Amino acid sequence: MWAFFERLLDSSMFAPHGICLLWEPQLIWLHVASDMVIASAYFSIPVALSIFVSKRRDVDFGWVFWAFALFIMACGVGHIMSIITLWYPVYGIEGIVKAMTAAASIVTAAMLWPLLPKVLALPSPSQLRAAEVALAQEGMYRREAEDMLRQSQKMEAIGQLTGGVAHDFNNLLTIISGNLEIADRCLHSWSDATRERLTRVIANAANGAQRAAMLTQRLLAFARRQPLDPKLTNVGQLIAGMSDFFRRTLGENVELEVVEGAGLWQIEVDPSQLEAAILNLVVNAKDAMNAKISGAMANSGKLTIETSNVSVDEGYLQQNAGVPAGQYVLVAVSDTGSGMPREVQEKAFDPFFTTKQPGQGTGLGLSQAYGFVKQSGGEIKISSEVGQGTTIRIYLPRAAAAPETVGQSEAPLVGSSGSETVLVVEDECDVRSYLVETLKDLNYRVREAANGAAALALFDASPFRIDLLLTDIVMPGLNGRELADQLHHRQSGLRVLFMTGYSRDAIVHQGRLDAGVSLLQKPVTQVLLAAKIREILDKT
Repeated sequence: MWAFFERLLDSSMFAPHGICLLWEPQLIWLHVASDMVIASAYFSIPVALSIFVSKRRDVDFGWVFWAFALFIMACGVGHIMSIITLWYPVYGIEGIVKAMTAAASIVTAAMLWPLLPKVLALPSPSQLRAAEVALAQEGMYRREAEDMLRQSQKMEAIGQLTGGVAHDFNNLLTIISGNLEIADRCLHSWSDATRERLTRVIANAANGAQRAAMLTQRLLAFARRQPLDPKLTNVGQLIAGMSDFFRRTLGENVELEVVEGAGLWQIEVDPSQLEAAILNLVVNAKDAMNAKISGAMANSGKLTIETSNVSVDEGYLQQNAGVPAGQYVLVAVSDTGSGMPREVQEKAFDPFFTTKQPGQGTGLGLSQAYGFVKQSGGEIKISSEVGQGTTIRIYLPRAAAAPETVGQSEAPLVGSSGSETVLVVEDECDVRSYLVETLKDLNYRVREAANGAAALALFDASPFRIDLLLTDIVMPGLNGRELADQLHHRQSGLRVLFMTGYSRDAIVHQGRLDAGVSLLQKPVTQVLLAAKIREILDKT
């Protein structure tokens, strides 16, 4: 075997290839240049293939590229040997290189031919473009289907909301209209015996109207359209002032514990709305505990209201996802009631969603609290476990301003001495008539107009001193804010009290009343109207 390789590598008996070309320089260098160019190209192709395969590790059949790279590399070496043998007759080495190239070519071909059907099965560029177009269309159809589904769910939610509103309002209107009919019959058959009945049915009608007003306020709170009058508030003092009322609300079966954190920060919220939100949470907790008690699962319940300062950072966020970083006053209302399963927690803040029996609740308590907290820039979270109870946490942002010192003031005078004039501007005739009669009963001088233009015409025709402008906000033509601005130009220092059933932009921005604005939320009662007017007129 060794002798065979010695004879194969022995070049002493051979002449270089250049002799065949008669050492003609033009022929020699033509072969050299051509073989060099071919070899360079052959050597560059494997480099390009290896870079491609290494960068695209996800490419199919990558091993074929490596085999083809080795075959091309062997071909390049063969052309280098052709240059060498022009001067050195190492034909044995050249033969070995050609043999290696032949082996590489056979291996590559053997791998390539079985692979051909699989390669042909791969999609062509035109097929890929067609598939991309089909995929885009499918995505469009899917988005349209999702939009239709969302719209359907939205309409279902609106239908549920509308049905809940209609149900509760129909009940309340039945109370109001029914009792007023009884009152009307009593007036037509007046006697001493009907006086007591008349008093009772009027009280029932007034109670129904008050419940209707509370229903609309809860709806506005959930929609974050309730005009808020924020003030610097100490939550600890507010809850302490309500604790006796909470105990009466909870009854004897439920123990109340109030845990006030030390050095509570001030917050800037509407205190009356905060009271309503906490009261709603307390009532919900009471119902949950009473349901557990009546189900013989416990003999009593415990409600804990805890307040504390909370600084939300990255560490806190890991335990309380969804609360933006910042400083908050936390109000946590915990009960030992029946708890909520996951599916109930997900719907707990939806309006008119309730797990109570028909007639036992409107399903607006938590939604009102949710709307108020969100409108105040805070967050509200539920933690609950079935059979173990529920904790609802309210995060209200810390106020930047320092607390104001409020001095003691005398009780405001109700009504007028008879020398003060109120201009009433209201486009709803029956509401305007009620306001005029109420103010006259309070001994005010009253001028009235049906809209802003009529009010300006009344003033311009015969100017008179206006002690207070009482105006609706939403009216045809000039709205209440525009009317007040124009009357301010005619009478400097004019005092204004706005009324509204619902207003988004005229005097309310980002859910808060504009600075210096006084507002009465409809429906208006004599007590509220008298107190608010005196508050404004008695300001120095």
